[in-house]
Amino acid sequence: MAGAVLLLGACAGDPAPVPQAATAKPSGPAATSSSASPEGDRHSPNAKLVARVAPSAPFDGENAWGTDLAFQGDYAYVGNYEGFTVLNISDPAKPKVVTRVVCPGGQNDISVTGNLLFLSVDDPRDGDKCDSEHGEPFGGWEGIRIFDISDKAHPRYVKALATACGSHTHTLVPAKDDPSKVYLYVSSFGPDENSSTCKPPHDTIAIVEVPVAAPAQARIVAEPVLFHDGADETRPGATSGCHDITVYPEKDLAAGACIGNGILMDISDRARPEVLQQITDTDNFSIWHSATFSNDGGQVIFSDELGGGVAPACDAKTGPEKGADAVYDITKDRKLERRAYFKIPRYQTATENCVAHNGSLLPVPGKTIMVQAWYQGGVSVVDLTDADHPKEIAYVDPAPLAAPGDEPTLGGSWSAYYYNGYIYSSDITKGLDVIAIDDPLTDPAKGVKMTELNAQTQVSYPE
Repeated sequence: MAGAVLLLGACAGDPAPVPQAATAKPSGPAATSSSASPEGDRHSPNAKLVARVAPSAPFDGENAWGTDLAFQGDYAYVGNYEGFTVLNISDPAKPKVVTRVVCPGGQNDISVTGNLLFLSVDDPRDGDKCDSEHGEPFGGWEGIRIFDISDKAHPRYVKALATACGSHTHTLVPAKDDPSKVYLYVSSFGPDENSSTCKPPHDTIAIVEVPVAAPAQARIVAEPVLFHDGADETRPGATSGCHDITVYPEKDLAAGACIGNGILMDISDRARPEVLQQITDTDNFSIWHSATFSNDGGQVIFSDELGGGVAPACDAKTGPEKGADAVYDITKDRKLERRAYFKIPRYQTATENCVAHNGSLLPVPGKTIMVQAWYQGGVSVVDLTDADHPKEIAYVDPAPLAAPGDEPTLGGSWSAYYYNGYIYSSDITKGLDVIAIDDPLTDPAKGVKMTELNAQTQVSYPE
């Protein structure tokens, strides 16, 4: 192995019981009816927590934060600032830890395909291996790490590639008509004049080509310039890199959330994406964070991460259009036109970080229904089929981590995705939550079985 990887195999166990809580939470003007869960969380009658896999050593430290999720067959993969966890979810009500791989590097955004797993590192290290330590702030190693996961209990470190400004997130992109390779679109931002590896302007993404059968030969094949504003921060919508890119390979489309703006791209040539349009929303969007296409490819739902994920942005003062989702139509000439905003209708306390974050579609034929994480705002399921009038149809909203008057505590759902009948939520501090949703509107999704899910790599489901 090309580096030290600490594996904690066979750490299997039943989901840990959760403590009782009874902290009350204020409601917004449009809050829906709710019920109390065993741990004092609020939830709609059609959604409930059925399992939790709590953090355990070595992922139980103060800053061992859970991050993104990917799925494959009967397995879930959970990113963590300290590495990643592999879980067997063949019985969603009783998920089992297969192994925890110690490989520090924030955020460890994660994706999987075949026998390969990829991690994003956006935290300067003193080397590219898993035994690295914190590195020089303006010159440490950052980028992509590659693992072989053919043996789920013993993932094997294969290779790492340094990318300019690191890798905050990455997007798995299947090669067009060539199953022998995949691409990674590497999103990063935050250039600094003092940096030796991330100087402004930073208007590019890195494109990594990975031969599936020979991942050690992975290489950066392109660094296309997507913007031409010269990182002029005084200009409305100026950007200094992308936060997140979602691709829809069947449609040859990609949508990028790129700090100051949203973009629509043609990815017919995977290594040469072409920007079709840039849009800005200086009234309501602060940090363009992520994007999700409708199943027919006719719409994009962008999210705004107002406050960077640490602010209490779900309150009356912030309002319903900031830190929210925005629904855009894609016109016949492939232009973006905004339709409406959506934000969860329950106000959160001043101690709770809450803003729009990662989500995915539920595969409901003829509908656009999305599940989404809102940090301490919990997990929300929203019907966007009527794009002018989005409506929440289910939610699980946890009790605050901090009492009124205490210092705010970072936590909540980082990512919430629907996979083969259940919602899986990666909670920053509590671990992996499994949520059941039972509703006539969403029940048709249970008949759609997926073999793999990387939320930023959309595949169509039958209409």
